[in-house]
Amino acid sequence: MNVDTMRAIDRWAGIPLCFALTLVSRLFGLPAKERPRPKRILFVELSEMGSTILADPAMRKARAVFDAELFFVIFRRNAASLEFLQTVPAANIYTIREDSLFTLAIDTLGFLVWTRRRGIDTVIDLELFSRFTALLTGLAGAANRVGFHRFHNEGLYRGELLSHRVAYNPHIHIAKNFIALVNALSGPVDEVPYSKTLIDDAETGVPHVTVPTAATAEMRERIAAAFPGYEPLRHRIVLFNPNASELLPQRRWPVDNFVALAKTVLGRWKDVVILVTGAPAEAAEADELCRRVGDPRMVNFAGRQRLTELPALYGIARLMVTNDSGPGHFASVTEMPTIVLFGPETPALYGSLGDSRPVTAGLACSPCVSAANHRKTACSDPVCMRAITPERVVSTMQDLLGP
Repeated sequence: MNVDTMRAIDRWAGIPLCFALTLVSRLFGLPAKERPRPKRILFVELSEMGSTILADPAMRKARAVFDAELFFVIFRRNAASLEFLQTVPAANIYTIREDSLFTLAIDTLGFLVWTRRRGIDTVIDLELFSRFTALLTGLAGAANRVGFHRFHNEGLYRGELLSHRVAYNPHIHIAKNFIALVNALSGPVDEVPYSKTLIDDAETGVPHVTVPTAATAEMRERIAAAFPGYEPLRHRIVLFNPNASELLPQRRWPVDNFVALAKTVLGRWKDVVILVTGAPAEAAEADELCRRVGDPRMVNFAGRQRLTELPALYGIARLMVTNDSGPGHFASVTEMPTIVLFGPETPALYGSLGDSRPVTAGLACSPCVSAANHRKTACSDPVCMRAITPERVVSTMQDLLGP
């Protein structure tokens, strides 16, 4: 199903279902009115791959504070993102297919059985006002149900299914908002709103992964296969990620700008090789980008590595230029610097937790997506992305590549 269809279902089916479940819960009570100490905590985050990285500090805090076993539910197409840090064991991950209403319904019913068989006592809903995840949280059979609540904000109704209603703060980074959900479980009973805690910047760090030497060597061989003249001691690898998910296509920097940037970089730094990364389905677009640049040091690398192999590639690369999308967050598990181009979103809320240099045009209309509009913008002409010039990105790259 495409994103707009899923949004429509979430609205037109989600609102009445949340209302109905709220009535049922008030008449009969949701399972287990007592609130036990969390021991088996389920995190719910379905739609954004990068959010699994942003949520990692909260998950690690939950495990440390409560000595709890962690579980996760996510859309199947996004599940590989949990393998980067492996904070949640593979056996504790439940995936939901969203390719059709039938598979969505079947896997949702399976989820209700799965949570009960595993004795889930706590559910933390990481989604921002999704009615579907509110229903999953309310029906999971857990005594502790934590999530963001609208309180006096209008719109985005999703029932009264939470035991711990946390105030979403649009003025702090999303990683801190996720930590606030965990903090709610340690706060006073029935605090309104949860959670009145100070979250230090140090709490939002992400550990770096260790890439095996063999994996690095194999990745160098793949680079050499794509660019036969590659010499590790002579060439510096720069990555371009010109893609962004269909959830918000307005995040894409114009292809013309990537072309202009590539020509400038390859002309200025003769030892740089640019690899264009992406999924296998994006290989044709990457090939067209390379064709337009017309330089042998501009290489189509899309589809040449699995998602879980990205740390090996990032460990070799000198830097990456990317749209505001998953790779910017995946890179935070390595030391590779990233230059992330922001338009509809803001780095103040969704900046990478790694070594990142966000670039934004700072237009009056930007950012235009938020929790309040279900991250759906009315904009059909993302001037905010076109306004980021290749010259500005080159200037940022110069700090990392030298004169």
